[in-house]
Amino acid sequence: MNDTSEQTLDLGIGGMTCASCVARVEKALKKVPGVQNANVNLATESARVTYAGGEDMAPALRRAVRDAGYEPRAADAALDAPDAGPWAGFAPIAIGLLLCAPLVLPMLLMPLGIHWMPPAWVQFALATPVQFWLGARFYRAGLGAIKARSGNMDLLVAMGTSAAYGLSVWLWLVALRAEHMEHQLLMPHLYFEASATVITLVLLGKWLEERAKRQTRSAIAALQALRPEIARVVRAGQIVTLPLAELVVGDRVVIRPGERIPVDGVVVEGMSQVDESLLTGESLPVDKGVGQRVIG
Repeated sequence: MNDTSEQTLDLGIGGMTCASCVARVEKALKKVPGVQNANVNLATESARVTYAGGEDMAPALRRAVRDAGYEPRAADAALDAPDAGPWAGFAPIAIGLLLCAPLVLPMLLMPLGIHWMPPAWVQFALATPVQFWLGARFYRAGLGAIKARSGNMDLLVAMGTSAAYGLSVWLWLVALRAEHMEHQLLMPHLYFEASATVITLVLLGKWLEERAKRQTRSAIAALQALRPEIARVVRAGQIVTLPLAELVVGDRVVIRPGERIPVDGVVVEGMSQVDESLLTGESLPVDKGVGQRVIG
């Protein structure tokens, strides 16, 4: 007889960058036979999958994530990652900003009546490392999207900046050829600054987003650390101490004065005050009595 009980599995997912990635991963997970529902969280870089049956679904789910162009990880990999500090990963962004500065400066000087532009070879030298070194992640992610027959923001960035960079190189070479043939031809406007600036600003936005996600994960980890590991439960008229994983719906949990509440529930006896400041922001303890809900 097959086991059709509902089960859940938490799975870490690396490489997601936007809401489109979340939708793509959810779609890939829901296509796996036996999966009933899949919820993907971009902030925690994880997915919770609900499926029917007693067989181990983890290998099939990880394969589905990988085939969609993302990296399956341990469920708590993002939460357990060490905090590298608020400026972690900013060095490439700083290099990109320094390389873009000489390209953007002429545009800032134009309102002042100063018309100056670095030589084409200087623009090329400044934009090339930004395009192919700092922007390599967009090409990798865009290639993964193409393999998955879908699109994402990384693919758009790679295509747009490549078009601006490639057009600039072509116009520069045409101008050099005309100069070599002794024709009088002014250097056309190049778009190296556009491609380099777009890549750098998108990377800056992604760094700010990742920094916010790290702060969110730190807050979640701090909340998890506050959760008790055990609970006192009334069983057959006796109070026994059990791990949280062994609690079931309907258990009567005893909370002593000053203790943290291990699980969500409804007060069935007694009254007290509960500190809910971490959840609601209320600075003062809240009165709780029979029939009122409490949150773990």
